Amino acid sequence: MTHSTRRALAAGAFALSATVILAACSGGGGGGSSDAESEGGLTPVTLQLQWLPQAQFAGYFAAVEQGFFEEEGLDVEIVPSGGDIVPQDALANGDADFAIAWVPKVLGSIEAGANLTDIAQIFQRSGTLQVSWADSGIDSVADFEGKRIGSWGFGNEWEIFAAMAAEGLDASTVQIITQDFNMNAFLQGDIDAAQAMTYNEYAQLLETVNPDTGELYVPEDFEVISYEDTEGAMLQDAIWADTERLESDEAYAETAVSFLKAVVKGWAFARDNPQDAADITLASGSGWGPSHELWMMNETNKLIWPADAGIGIIDEAAWKQTVDGAMAAVNETGAHLITAEPPATAYSNEYIQRALDELEADGVDITGGSFSPIEVTLEEGGS
Repeated sequence: MTHSTRRALAAGAFALSATVILAACSGGGGGGSSDAESEGGLTPVTLQLQWLPQAQFAGYFAAVEQGFFEEEGLDVEIVPSGGDIVPQDALANGDADFAIAWVPKVLGSIEAGANLTDIAQIFQRSGTLQVSWADSGIDSVADFEGKRIGSWGFGNEWEIFAAMAAEGLDASTVQIITQDFNMNAFLQGDIDAAQAMTYNEYAQLLETVNPDTGELYVPEDFEVISYEDTEGAMLQDAIWADTERLESDEAYAETAVSFLKAVVKGWAFARDNPQDAADITLASGSGWGPSHELWMMNETNKLIWPADAGIGIIDEAAWKQTVDGAMAAVNETGAHLITAEPPATAYSNEYIQRALDELEADGVDITGGSFSPIEVTLEEGGS
């Protein structure tokens, strides 16, 4: 999940644009059954995001704007969260039909009693970084002991502790500094290594003026540790469904397949049309500037494509690494994220595989084997 204090304005913008761009349905969860239809004969579905509108979620907005959900017989309401809504809680409580959330966060909820299933692993790679100054001497996780390590909290810290556990490091030696949803504390010298996403906070640094040069900061100014290169890497944005409904409500299970088909088409559109997808996200209520949004779209695509087995397929090895990391992780207070492996129902490739098979038969590129990222020039402030 990524954040910014500037994003508070986006919530209001989203509320205005939702009536124009998003296909809204009345009420909260409970969609996806044969007896619930909107005026146009479409099945109403509520999707709960884990943050405010931004290109991290561009595929879902594109699926609305391009009519992919409607083609699948769905009337989808996309509900943002500014941190006030925990997506897996909204799903478990019946306030949403599907939710976007990071796997380790939901693993904690499952151990606490939630009955949820990962039905599509959209992000195949971790986008989390730990960023320090180039002369800090912090160039690997092994250098974390005794340092002030930044994190947003809210479950985003577990990759830090999973990576430290894999290195046999003592988490109690780390001073965790809770970051605001920007890089100000790092730039002011209050944090030795700040948490950042490839698609957001890292860009915030590169669109900031270096007071020593009068020019924007450049990558050479920083040391960047990517968790994807460590054993602490964990699966991130996934689509979650209600396990009991999948097992007991045939209409909901069929809706899940239709929903995933539209989502895959949305992300394929974002892959092939990054500028258009960024523009759609801006029109859907994003508070970022255009160069920042395009950067985010490009970096998000890198976390999804190429998808050798097909977008959304949950890789068993990556799932195991996430579970193993979640079980090994111990935070600075000695707390564990989970203490036992999740049930077999915690993930399923059944629904995404059905969706991919149908889309591939229709000629949709579900792997993006020829994907190549674009070049994005960040402007000051992301403008």
